[in-house]
Amino acid sequence: MSDQTDAAPAGNGRYEIATLAGGCFWCLEAVYLELRGVVHVESGYAGGHVPNPNYRQVCTGRTGHAEVVRLTFDPGRVSFRDILRVFFTIHDPTTLNRQGADVGSQYRSAIFYHNEQQRQVAQAVMAEISAAAIWPDPLVTELSPLTNYYPAEDYHQNYYAQNPNQGYCRVVVAPKVAKFRKQFAADLKK
Repeated sequence: MSDQTDAAPAGNGRYEIATLAGGCFWCLEAVYLELRGVVHVESGYAGGHVPNPNYRQVCTGRTGHAEVVRLTFDPGRVSFRDILRVFFTIHDPTTLNRQGADVGSQYRSAIFYHNEQQRQVAQAVMAEISAAAIWPDPLVTELSPLTNYYPAEDYHQNYYAQNPNQGYCRVVVAPKVAKFRKQFAADLKK
């Protein structure tokens, strides 16, 4: 099990880690790989009760895990608040256990916080989004402490970049990446 919940040391300070679920991890991974300040993105599974699950098990919805991305980021270049602003733009946080045609608890919207500061920032961002009525329906995003994390199989890592012509990537991932690039153009890696 890979369950680092503390910040990891970096060459010029400290990197932090965020773990987010917003539907298929391929979508989130493709976007966050392009966000300035994010130094590593890994697809994985979190929030369930089965140790070391595999993709086939998670897809059943019976392990309790969500498909997640684990972001390692430089808080001197991108804040956790900004990471969450992107998060709430690139998926629908108002549909319970669903993102588009992907249905099941493994596709839920969730923020698995690593520390009290992340919990407080997430609560504040969620309150701001709710107050601004950006979405017509209430947020259903789960806010839970990270209790476990397991990396997904190697073939899921950097999936969109390696499979841009695959059907799901063309129809689902590419539009989310395009939306992100348009709305957050100033925040893209150079």
